[in-house]
Amino acid sequence: MEGGGKLAYSGGGLRHESKLLRSFSSVEPRRFGLGLIVGLLVVACAYFSTAKFDAANIAMSKHQMSSSAVGISSPVNADDSSKQPLDLGVQDQGALPKEEIKAEKDDGSGISDSGVLDASAAPLNPATEGGKDDEDPEKDDDPRAVAVLPPLSSDSADTTQESGVLEDQELQVQNAVAEAANPPENSDSISSSTNGSSPSVIPFPSDPAEIHAPAPAPAIQDPADQIPEIENPPLSTPEIQAALVQLTPPSPEVRQAGWEAPPLPDWKPLCDVTSNHRIDWCELDGDVRVLGANSTVTLVAPPGADDRTFREESWRIKPYPRKADPNAMHNVREVTVRSVSASAGAGAAPACTVRHDVPALVFSDRGYTGNYFHAYTDVVLPLFLTARQYSGEVLLLVADFQMWWLGKFLPVFKSLSNYELVDLDHDPRVHCFRRVQVGLTSHDDFSINPRAAPTGESMLDFTAFLRAAYGLPRDVAWPASAGAANATAGKKTRPRLLVIARGRNRRFVNVEEIARGAKKVGFEVSVSEGGHEVAPFAELANSCDAVVGVHGAGLTNMVFLPRGAVVIQVVPLGPMEFVASYFRGPSRDMGLRYLEYRITPEESTLLDKYPRDHPVIADPGSVKAKDWVSFMGVYLFEQDVRLDMKRFRPVLKKALARLRAKPKNN
Repeated sequence: MEGGGKLAYSGGGLRHESKLLRSFSSVEPRRFGLGLIVGLLVVACAYFSTAKFDAANIAMSKHQMSSSAVGISSPVNADDSSKQPLDLGVQDQGALPKEEIKAEKDDGSGISDSGVLDASAAPLNPATEGGKDDEDPEKDDDPRAVAVLPPLSSDSADTTQESGVLEDQELQVQNAVAEAANPPENSDSISSSTNGSSPSVIPFPSDPAEIHAPAPAPAIQDPADQIPEIENPPLSTPEIQAALVQLTPPSPEVRQAGWEAPPLPDWKPLCDVTSNHRIDWCELDGDVRVLGANSTVTLVAPPGADDRTFREESWRIKPYPRKADPNAMHNVREVTVRSVSASAGAGAAPACTVRHDVPALVFSDRGYTGNYFHAYTDVVLPLFLTARQYSGEVLLLVADFQMWWLGKFLPVFKSLSNYELVDLDHDPRVHCFRRVQVGLTSHDDFSINPRAAPTGESMLDFTAFLRAAYGLPRDVAWPASAGAANATAGKKTRPRLLVIARGRNRRFVNVEEIARGAKKVGFEVSVSEGGHEVAPFAELANSCDAVVGVHGAGLTNMVFLPRGAVVIQVVPLGPMEFVASYFRGPSRDMGLRYLEYRITPEESTLLDKYPRDHPVIADPGSVKAKDWVSFMGVYLFEQDVRLDMKRFRPVLKKALARLRAKPKNN
């Protein structure tokens, strides 16, 4: 409760008790009795006027409180006033004056806008405010003041600690006013009194479920001249404890009245036909509509577009990476890529039939894809390079759809896309996307430039991807991959050599002799030509530690070899430096060891067809200078190879030594 008179009475009763006792005998009994009666009347008047003042303040502050946080006032037994000091510093939250409520909201005193008490708020020092409790709005929040409160009644064995609960504001004001006017004798509510019997009403909440279990009362020390300061006092109420863990919700982002959407980027051409010597490609972002029936990819202008951010264009693209080779591009279907304004009409921008939440890639599987090497370097590798960044969330739209070819590499497509392939030429639907790329990213023949890759992929990543796509078990070559069981049993393990036997041209004429020589050197030997199915030959190649073959598409199977394996390319007679590079550099980029063996005229079957002084034998450069067809017809399609094993055996020994050596990049 408040009141300067009560504070003075409390201070005088404690600090001058001994002085009053010493001077008691010097006071005349008559004067002492009169003075005692007058003093009691003054104290009673001060008490009732203070109670009325508190009730009036409660009524005035009712409409200003956002939520009622009620603190139970400190009850004191008047019979023990000579033994315990009256603590008047803790005020009723419901009885805070209007000025105090305003101070709490403005000064961050610990009560949030939602009415939750923050126990971490630092209490103010009443000494700095003239020593008046009613001018200290945070005095109620000081846990030290709560910790030294006496129990409700000295006659009760079980003490009940004060509990701050949320109550109905209307009931609180009515009961407080009624109590100030006529204190009730019987009440079901917790009370405080100056004589231990006349209570001051603090109502319970209307819903019993809202009542929190009271915490145990703190220990009370014997009275002293000064109230001791308690370090790290315990929290007194569940409400204060909840306030410690309550998080302030983030303020929502409020857009100002003048806020505008970010401006559209400057327009750039839809297609790039100059920067890459292998392929033209287009990138479209926005409202993109693909109609395969007439091979059109249309970008519709966004709202608010102007001449700076949008232009109408039209391009004709063949999405295959051999644009400089008319023979390869002859059978590749042309795709029209264009941009139209929103007002161009339904004919220019067909209505969407199917909408997709993933981007799309448009490419062709024609050209030279019938050749095993070109299948990888023209489609499989560029598709990996372009689609890998989407982690399967991309739709593949295939122009010139060839089911036999797509089925041959089906594990690759399933590993790159979570969706079925779309036959673009025979699909009557209008597919709508937010992003479409026409044409695949391509760097060079059978090669990746990691610095130019979308997410830094390399040939090592490509071969690891293929081994995973086909479920191949070996990632590292012999001897690191030697079985633990064989090593434990003391069995000797030998590396395995795959001899690629071509069926039509550039064959090994003496393949059996080659196999015997390799076994003498220390290899296990497997001879195979391969077939239409990729998976069986991929498993065979992955089981080997070295491969030897005449330059040709069969060497493409090096992509399935474990890392650290050896590749031996036998270069046939003729000006083959350029075509030999198709496997020389890529094999090293795959983490393989590369060896090259160039045959002599005596090891070529061309010497059986042409005399030794013929330009085909004596001057191969003159044949190449004529044209590519003449070069291919002679050196790629007419000759086979008969290896001289005395000359070739050191190459096999070097391959074995390379396998035993520790890889430089592993």
